[in-house]
Amino acid sequence: MDKTADRIAVVHKRGFALMITLSVLAVIIALTMVLLGYFNEVREDADTTKALIQADVYYADILTQFKKLKGKQFKQLYRYPVTLQSPDGRFMLSLHCEPVAKGVNINWLKYENDREHYALFEEAQRLFDMLVQQYGIESPDRLREMILRELHSGNKYIVKSQSRLRQKNGIISYKQFADIVKRYQVETDDAKVSRVPWERYFSFSPTAEKIDVEYSSPELIAYLFDLDLQTVKEWFALPPEEKGSLEHFVNNNGGNYAEKKPLISDYSGESSCMVRYKYGGGIYRFGFEYIEGEAKNFEFYGKH
Repeated sequence: MDKTADRIAVVHKRGFALMITLSVLAVIIALTMVLLGYFNEVREDADTTKALIQADVYYADILTQFKKLKGKQFKQLYRYPVTLQSPDGRFMLSLHCEPVAKGVNINWLKYENDREHYALFEEAQRLFDMLVQQYGIESPDRLREMILRELHSGNKYIVKSQSRLRQKNGIISYKQFADIVKRYQVETDDAKVSRVPWERYFSFSPTAEKIDVEYSSPELIAYLFDLDLQTVKEWFALPPEEKGSLEHFVNNNGGNYAEKKPLISDYSGESSCMVRYKYGGGIYRFGFEYIEGEAKNFEFYGKH
């Protein structure tokens, strides 16, 4: 009996030791997975840092070339984006620019009590009213109030991580405006506001008082000149050599180009550019604004 008991005790001890060994092994495996995760994260951070350094190099080179462009020559970049790629595919870079002021400037809403700029306020307010009515926004007065507070009181509705925008006067980007819309949606539980294609109608510039309408969306052109949207889209789809001028198209389709001419600019001198480039095994992006010959607001968006 004693020997049997001793054998059972030994088996129990071995079993207990095996359980401890397996438990320790499980902990070691778990720790290894965690450490591998940290390693991969550090490696990705290192790759991102190197890609950012490469972005700075491309940024400097692009600005050097931009300095050589004179005034309206820059407009050609709007129509003809630049794409460069090596035959072996190891190098790729694309550059696309568009006017900052290609829509009705949301900042014009602040001119309600400004006699000199009241016509700009009327245009922005009329568009705002049309969109909230068309999409059934439930609390338009509250949304307008939040926008106006942003315009007049130091960007109250911008999160701290975007503190760079706090230093700007007005709403200077769609991202900034979208944050206001999100806050409105959370406060009012009005999901309809997220369905409005705001960026197709409004632009976001602290200074622009004209619209680069040649590069506006079909939706804005149809709205501005009271045209059928489908007709405008069909015109947009035509080859450049068949389109003719926007003025000719508007007047031939029942619109009045001259009526809106005071709001129209041939070239405002404010551009927004986006660069995509290949680095390592990924595609990265950065953007910046080019205003009156100076680069501003560089932003690195990381891996795309």
